[in-house]
Amino acid sequence: MLRVEDTGSGNPLVLLHGLTATRRYVLHGSRMLERKGFRLVSYDARAHGVSDPAADPSAYEYTDLATDLVGVLDERGIDRAVLIGHSMGAATAMRVALDHPDRVSGLVQVTPAYYGQPYLEEAHLAYWDSLAEGLESAGVDGFMRVFEPPPDERWAGPVLEFTRQRMERHRHPQALAQAVRIVPRSAAWDGLDRLAEVEAPVLVVGSRDESDPTHPLLVAEEYVKRLPKADLAIEDPGHPPLAWQGSRLSRTILDWLQAQS
Repeated sequence: MLRVEDTGSGNPLVLLHGLTATRRYVLHGSRMLERKGFRLVSYDARAHGVSDPAADPSAYEYTDLATDLVGVLDERGIDRAVLIGHSMGAATAMRVALDHPDRVSGLVQVTPAYYGQPYLEEAHLAYWDSLAEGLESAGVDGFMRVFEPPPDERWAGPVLEFTRQRMERHRHPQALAQAVRIVPRSAAWDGLDRLAEVEAPVLVVGSRDESDPTHPLLVAEEYVKRLPKADLAIEDPGHPPLAWQGSRLSRTILDWLQAQS
């Protein structure tokens, strides 16, 4: 069973978090959009936060995650929604927009990482595998021993603290380790050319943070080039990534939503 939070009223916005995050880490606690008259539906993905693990330990593919998203829409009686996804959540939302365009009125892709195919670089996969092994062997402490903070000293401390707090929210670390191995190897959809099929308007939130190689700005820029109706938002040079700042991210999303109406 997935843990779902459903607050506010009005047009629905569904929040999807990234790998090893929880439902809190999309808007980082900001309630601005709810106060502005939107219904916010968020949930912990399978094996994340307080949601149950998958019955099948291999069922952490994007196909499974997309099925969960459609299930949440159905369970909550939502015919169409704006999907706001970060990283893994962004790829899940895009998968549903491609497979079920009638269910998606808009997309917000926050620091998308999926480049049209699963990760192929051995070094990248080895890093995810080592995080999973650390989580399995020693829980949060094991994960944090492997986790690589940004080299910029301005952000290293806050990122380490933020990451530990995030990891401490997971009830099923052994199952989460399975997701950490499987998701990077999973195909959300086949090829960036398919982005041309997306009918809904899209806001892509990129990041200039070069110390985060899993969310390169070039992916966000490539999405904007290929999506028929897309806008790019990005923080000013020298500032923390927009994706980290709940209030500013919420304001950016709100301005974009109002421009669509």
